[in-house]
Amino acid sequence: MTILQAKQAQKSGANHSVADSHTDDGFSDLHPAYSTLQAMAESNRCLYCYDAPCVTACPTSIDIPSFIRKISTANPDGAAKTILSANIMGGTCARACPTEVLCEEACVRNVAEDTAVEIGSLQRFAVDHLMARDLPHPFKRAPETGKQIAIIGAGPAGLSCAHRAAMLGHDVTVFEAKAKPGGLNEYGLAAYKMTDDFAQREVEFLLGIGGIRIEYGKALGRDINLQALKDSYDAVFVGVGLGSTNNLGLKGEEFPGVDDAIKFIEQLRQTEPKSDMPVGNNVIVIGGGNTAIDAAVQAKRLGAGEVTLVYRRGPENMSATEFEQDLAKTNGVVVRYWAKPVAIKANGKLMGMSFEKTELDASGKLVGTGETFDVPADQILKAIGQKIKPDDLAGMEITGGKIIVDDTYQTTAPGVFAGGDCIKSGEDLTVQSVEDGKQAAIAIDAFLKTTSA
Repeated sequence: MTILQAKQAQKSGANHSVADSHTDDGFSDLHPAYSTLQAMAESNRCLYCYDAPCVTACPTSIDIPSFIRKISTANPDGAAKTILSANIMGGTCARACPTEVLCEEACVRNVAEDTAVEIGSLQRFAVDHLMARDLPHPFKRAPETGKQIAIIGAGPAGLSCAHRAAMLGHDVTVFEAKAKPGGLNEYGLAAYKMTDDFAQREVEFLLGIGGIRIEYGKALGRDINLQALKDSYDAVFVGVGLGSTNNLGLKGEEFPGVDDAIKFIEQLRQTEPKSDMPVGNNVIVIGGGNTAIDAAVQAKRLGAGEVTLVYRRGPENMSATEFEQDLAKTNGVVVRYWAKPVAIKANGKLMGMSFEKTELDASGKLVGTGETFDVPADQILKAIGQKIKPDDLAGMEITGGKIIVDDTYQTTAPGVFAGGDCIKSGEDLTVQSVEDGKQAAIAIDAFLKTTSA
């Protein structure tokens, strides 16, 4: 049984496949929410381990046994507060983070029963329960410090930093380039992972702490610059993510129909109804990460006749989890391993791509075999990684495509901090970005106290 099948079978009363769970538009919730009875039953499977390995495996160190015990004792709001005190974006992380390789992989139930406690589903149940009740914000601000913090980017890192900084009594202004907040939560995650406009509802909930103002349409390097922010604010946090994408380096890459997968997902997320989104009949997706899977599955659900995902190495080398790989195959995506793109074929219109088969040589280096094959396509989506835009980050050292920070998240520019995908702190995951933002806010608070002394 695959991880996908196990997670589906483990849902109480859910004995259907992923394909069966779709509504007609193909974009209903990937993981239907637990009912109260389901949550109670699943919470009682937890062994409430002392020094629980699931907590260590969580980048935000949520006290997982504690919140699950609160669910089991009919206190979901208390469970939610435990979650949100460590991860203010626990609702999104419950939906989109690869819990199967984080907290759930560490669950001791894997040894005893071969199926982990469904921590992600329980986390979602608790957070959704609290948010649905429209209660006062669960956290209070400390006395106002009079300090002003500028945050660049309203993605997971920036919003997490803003919330924690506001909790600590600071006033925060967030500068966001796009028309909506949320970053990749709003623009970069598959529609079936973030249904019912959850990304915006979560931001609205987060802003309930007070002391946070967001200015939209303000891009770094175009509408604002770092030096001006340093001059006007007591501290600056950079959470710009990775704003540029990698290229294949092939002739014809600019041809109509060849697009970045992240742009395809962004356009789909902003299209209503989803069925209005145009898609090719034969779609090729290049890449091996979760973005590639998201693009391929959504292209198939939009009605593409054939979707082929091509990756240059084997399945064990893909950054996409086993669950995500299973999801692609279950949705009819053809996955071809050990092949690299070598040419884009077009004759007045996009025709397809040529690939060269690959292998590892005796030294373990990936090499081409010389054997090629063609795949027809009228749409090609590239998901081969993103990179930072260095031009707007003057004064900050960048190495390996990431902003360099010290152990307090401060960059080489004094008073400027950074976090999220634009730094190297762990996997490029929402949950890691949330942790970066939280810890950076704590470090900024300490920095402000030191400079004010």
